[in-house]
Parts: sequence; C-alpha cells; structure tokens
Amino acid sequence: MLRSNAELWWAFFAGIFITIAYGAVVFYTREIPAAGELFGHGIGILGFTLMLMTEILYSIRKRVRGAGWGRMAIWLQFHIFTGLVGPYMVLLHTSWKFNGLAGVVTLLTIIIVFSGIIGRYIYTRIPRTLDGLEIEGTLSEAALRQARRFMSLWHTVHIPIGMALFISAFAHIGGAIYYATLLK
Repeated sequence: MLRSNAELWWAFFAGIFITIAYGAVVFYTREIPAAGELFGHGIGILGFTLMLMTEILYSIRKRVRGAGWGRMAIWLQFHIFTGLVGPYMVLLHTSWKFNGLAGVVTLLTIIIVFSGIIGRYIYTRIPRTLDGLEIEGTLSEAALRQARRFMSLWHTVHIPIGMALFISAFAHIGGAIYYATLLK
C-alpha cells in the first residue's frame, strides 16, 4: 500500500535539481545542449539507466516474493521515482528535437509515463498490505472486482507499450553508436 507520496516529492525535487543543472549548462553555453555532446549524452545515458532500473529491478522483485529484498511498497516507490526522473532526463537529452526513431522513443516514453500515472492511481484504489498483497473484505466485493479489472486492463496496455519503448530505445542506441562512432 502506498501510504504517502514520498516518491512523488523525491521525483519533484530531483526534477528541480536536474532542471537547475540543465539551465546552468544552457546559461553558460548559450545554447541547448546537443543530444550527441557530453552533457546531452550523459543525461540521456543516466536517464535511460534509471528507466532500465525502473523496469528490470521492479519486475524481478515482483516475481521473487520470498527473497527478503524489502517490502514491495518500497520497491513500488522506487519504480515510480525512477519512472518519473529517468524519462525526464531522457526528454532533456532530446535537445527538443523529435525526428525519426528518437521521436518515436520520446513519444512512447511520454505515453508510458502517463500510463504509469494512471496505473498508480488504480493501484492505490486497491487496499494492500505493506508487502503489496491485496487485502480482502475492505472494499465492497463489486468495487474490489472493478478495481482488479481496471488494473488487469491497465497491465494489458502498459506492459506492451513498455516493451515497444525499450525495443525502440535499444534500436536508437544501437543506431547512435553505429553512426556516431563506428562510421567515423
């Protein structure tokens, strides 16, 4: 169960810090950082790493219940934090250019973030224990069934979009490495 909005506050403050750093680079260089230069690459790599952590670590933790890796609620907060901060950094990496495959990746990133926000809302409607297990009998049976149905429907949309995002992102990264380094 999400008891607070701590992950949202942490993501907000991280976003402010990242925006200040980005603004400082813009101020000192008098231009928007190019995606292919040091700052642009750095923020893109760090953002994508956070996005991978969002997906991989949380998914592993969800499937390994008895491993003693911490409460599921903490992992969900981590998932939400990295799922907001990582995409923001990737958005800044774009240099506000949305052409070709990179534009598709950006669009899928925006869609997955909004989908995640919707999923968080649905998830908080279902009462859970501290380890993330559903609590029976706290909602009326019809309301609990409806929330579960919405959550199931949300998963059928969110997960394939996430897969398409990561496939596209890896294709973009592969293309960037090929054209920027291997062809030179």
